[in-house]
Amino acid sequence: MSLKLFFAPGACSFVPHAMLELAEVAFEPQMVKLHKGEQRSPEYLALNPRGQVPVLVDGDEVVTQIVAILLYLDEKLPMAGILPPTGLERARALQVLTWMNNTVHPTFTHVFMPQKFTDDAAAQKSIRDFGAARYRELLAEIEALAEKAAPWMVGVRPGALDAYALTLLRWGGYAGINPQDFPATWALVQRFAELPGVARAIEREKLQLNVYKPA
Repeated sequence: MSLKLFFAPGACSFVPHAMLELAEVAFEPQMVKLHKGEQRSPEYLALNPRGQVPVLVDGDEVVTQIVAILLYLDEKLPMAGILPPTGLERARALQVLTWMNNTVHPTFTHVFMPQKFTDDAAAQKSIRDFGAARYRELLAEIEALAEKAAPWMVGVRPGALDAYALTLLRWGGYAGINPQDFPATWALVQRFAELPGVARAIEREKLQLNVYKPA
């Protein structure tokens, strides 16, 4: 197996990063330093012309986009428990995963990078403030899901939803949201972070789970 994962510390690429570590398979982690513009290098753009993370390389094949990568890894590594294997349980997990990716994640982009949507400084502040309020509402939806965790979001095995929940709750701190305002999610995140494989990914990315700073 010749898997290589391009990731950026603290980005959504943490999700496949944690899954690969939990699976205990050999892979090469390759850090991309977004703040240094490495995602815009000719070498990286040859892999992903959109200049985004994550990117998964499997031999001569390249897979981009987080949901596609997770589905690919889930099929390749069925023992890893990334998603439930079949039936309604799998559909329900995919329902949450795609919502996290297509709704919660882009809402945070409005908070973190409002310049993507306008070059007007006043409008950027409005977008950021509105996005932060909406993001809190979406975290409340994740909290309702975490309250039903048994003990993980899809049952007895930790998986992709838990890793994404960690990422999204952590981002909340940058939006001025205290993760401890969501006790079930915060407890889930802490349990997940203590798993040896996840702890390795966290150490490699040098992540602090709670980045919230009171105003």
